Amino acid sequence: MKAKLIGIVGYDGVNALDITGPAEAFASAVIGKSDGNAAPQYGYKIVIIAATAKPFTSESGVVLKPHTTFQNAPALDTLIVPGGAVLRRAEGNTKVSVWIKERAEHIRRIASVCTGIYALAPTGLIDKRRVTTHWRHARDLARRFPKLKVDPDALFINDGKFYSSAGITAGIDLSLALIEEDYGAGVSLSVARELVVYLKRSGGQEQFSEPLEFQTRSRDRIAELAAWMTGHLRQDLSVEALAEKACLCPRHFSRRFKDAFDSTPAAFVEDLRLGEARRRLTKPGQTISSVAASVGFKSADAFRRAFERCFGVKPSNYRRHFTA
Repeated sequence: MKAKLIGIVGYDGVNALDITGPAEAFASAVIGKSDGNAAPQYGYKIVIIAATAKPFTSESGVVLKPHTTFQNAPALDTLIVPGGAVLRRAEGNTKVSVWIKERAEHIRRIASVCTGIYALAPTGLIDKRRVTTHWRHARDLARRFPKLKVDPDALFINDGKFYSSAGITAGIDLSLALIEEDYGAGVSLSVARELVVYLKRSGGQEQFSEPLEFQTRSRDRIAELAAWMTGHLRQDLSVEALAEKACLCPRHFSRRFKDAFDSTPAAFVEDLRLGEARRRLTKPGQTISSVAASVGFKSADAFRRAFERCFGVKPSNYRRHFTA
């Protein structure tokens, strides 16, 4: 099987991780062994493309050298447009935008990482399409390009042949999704493992992780406990157990928790469990009972009642509708 050619745009002022993150992900995709050879067969070849053959300098000062130029770029399977502050200035994205528009018809997929969307938007190719970018720039993007349907929360979005993602590390999440699209979940998960990615996130997830949100809202041990809970949903998360872990009496713990999160511990735990259950319901090979047990519900019936009370739909119907 011939490796797919991934082109990544380079320019002065690019965010280095927007280039290297996707590049490392694609470069780690092993799809098998070459015939008669023990060497691994890789699914992609990476080529960095810039306006000139000269080295360019990233925002952080890292100097990168392109493989080729816009004029001499080979036929690409996928194009990645990384972000950088310079692209948010009209004069900074003109060369990139013009080249993308010229080549787009012959490229199977085009993806922007973070503010790379500012080079894609002026082409008109994504007018009336759903897109996302770093949450900090979503409002500005929507104002400057009113024909775009900007989602400020999504981690990454696919609309037709165009993909867009949120800030920096979301480029890795998007790359994993593209790898899965090409070669299946097994290869994608192997890449995630190779990169020591904590969790392979889907595009529908919000840009802020729940643990980060907890730590942003409260920086004491209560916040650390809330973040810990997300990875231990099957354990005993009663008020008494949580209070003991926080080294507080149950009454004092409940009061501190309510002050930090404007929620009782019990309601907070149920929201965490139901939110994770909703994600797990969409995964293949899961039953209602297995999902209920995996997030700490004592029975499938208790899970069904809580799920319907929270979301207004039975878990089986939710899964059927989502799959459809």
